[in-house]
Amino acid sequence: MHDAPLILTLVGGIVLAFIFAAIAHRLKLPVLAGYLFAGVVAGPFTPGFVADGALAHQLAELGVVLLMFGVGLHFSLKDLLAVKGIAIPGALGQMAVATVLGMALGWALDWPFAQGFVFGLALSVASTVVLLRALEERHLMDTERGRLAVGWLIVEDLAMVLALVLLPAIGAASGDGQASPSILALLETVGITLGKVALFIVLMLVVGKRLIPWMLAAVSRTGSRELFRLAVLAIALGVAFGAAGLFGVSFELGAFFAGMMMGESKLAHDAAEETLPLRDAFAVLFFVSIGMLFNYHVLIEHPFVVLAALGIIVIGKSAAALGIVLAFKRPLRTALTIAVSLAQIGEFSFILIGMGVTQNMVSREAQDVLLAAAILSILINPFLFKWLDRRMDARDAAMADAIPEKAAVVWHKTTQTGHVVIAGYGRLGQLLGDKIRASGQPLLVLEEGEDRLELLNASGIETIPGNASHDDVLDAANLGHARALLVTLPDAFESGEVVRAARTLNPELRIIARADSQECFEHLDAQGANVVLLMERELARVMVSQLEAPSGPEPQPVMA
Repeated sequence: MHDAPLILTLVGGIVLAFIFAAIAHRLKLPVLAGYLFAGVVAGPFTPGFVADGALAHQLAELGVVLLMFGVGLHFSLKDLLAVKGIAIPGALGQMAVATVLGMALGWALDWPFAQGFVFGLALSVASTVVLLRALEERHLMDTERGRLAVGWLIVEDLAMVLALVLLPAIGAASGDGQASPSILALLETVGITLGKVALFIVLMLVVGKRLIPWMLAAVSRTGSRELFRLAVLAIALGVAFGAAGLFGVSFELGAFFAGMMMGESKLAHDAAEETLPLRDAFAVLFFVSIGMLFNYHVLIEHPFVVLAALGIIVIGKSAAALGIVLAFKRPLRTALTIAVSLAQIGEFSFILIGMGVTQNMVSREAQDVLLAAAILSILINPFLFKWLDRRMDARDAAMADAIPEKAAVVWHKTTQTGHVVIAGYGRLGQLLGDKIRASGQPLLVLEEGEDRLELLNASGIETIPGNASHDDVLDAANLGHARALLVTLPDAFESGEVVRAARTLNPELRIIARADSQECFEHLDAQGANVVLLMERELARVMVSQLEAPSGPEPQPVMA
């Protein structure tokens, strides 16, 4: 099989990743640990099977490209612009702090200035794959915290694109001793690089925004699913690699903009589903490729240097991000999420430190230290997220327990009468709210989710924050003078408690509730709801009614 290194690397990486991920899962460790250990086993520093490191890195690059493409599909230009005020200064400020800390470590170790600078810069940028996986696992991609984290990541990517272009020029300037010509050349390189990036972004916003959705719609009209899947991959990979070749933009950034422009199409959801299997498979190879680079001897020879670098990544960089987000008056939950998300480093760090070695600016020893610290940070990151989840859950529970005592302070009873009350402002609640406001009826929303409360506040909708099943929350909604209560919560037990408490407060109130199962339907009916709508049953009723409706000359979609 040595004459087929691509197949050997692909099969060996995936099989080893599965074996060690299964072992990690059995030991209640993050599966990422299994992927990384599989890479160590397949790497050149351990005996036995050795995969092709260059091929593994290229396969991993495909995973990162597809991952960023998927993020772009769900990340609109509006979302990107909404977080620019904090993402740009925040990312640049955090990168500056991490770079200075890395340079300080290099100074303490008597490293050359250039080596300390490149080492510190490599410590400052987070891994795309690790960060996005953590956000997706916690369903944070569509939240304000998730959008801010992704915006922060995009700014870091743009900064690293510039750094990768400038590094050879900096290396040349530090070696030839001609200060003035080198500075002029450096400024010229910066100008050209920024111009290329700006040209690419403008081209995507002006041409790509129209061309990519049009291409996707044209292919979908052929009725061929295979052709549609191929078109999605061709656009994602073609734009990513075209951007890198023509504009000097990173593959990841090119794929992100391709996905963001494709997200303008109504077929974006289908496009995301088509790329998901390949994205997950190649993302696994990313972690395997990192493990292959790991030289465990550095832990024996320079343990304290590795720990110091790890401290900069996990403590120094996170503390800087935490302070910056809090300085922008964002909630503690958002600040902690950003801080934990950035407490690791990955692909760009490896590329940068590798280029530093190529330019004779960084020693192999410094590269090994960074790789060891990176792998340790990736292993630690899932545990940091688990700590954050437990901390936030405990905080929410404490706030919930304190609700009865603080109700008089936190909530003020609404003065609205004849109003419609919506319990829960998820997707269904938002659709109902839009229709009620459009009809001119007074509206009040009961919601406890932090991100949805921010959305409600921005929309100017009167809201009572808190769990809708609590009597004090419902009492503050003035249900005695309300027109109706619409219960949209997906949890059957919580919905039942809302209906029960509301019926106790106002026996005459009209209550309409959603149900996702027959058991939920019966439970809500027993609690006193006037109308319970079983989602599947209502969908079937609307579809049957359309069978009986007269058809027009042109087919028209119906929104029920």
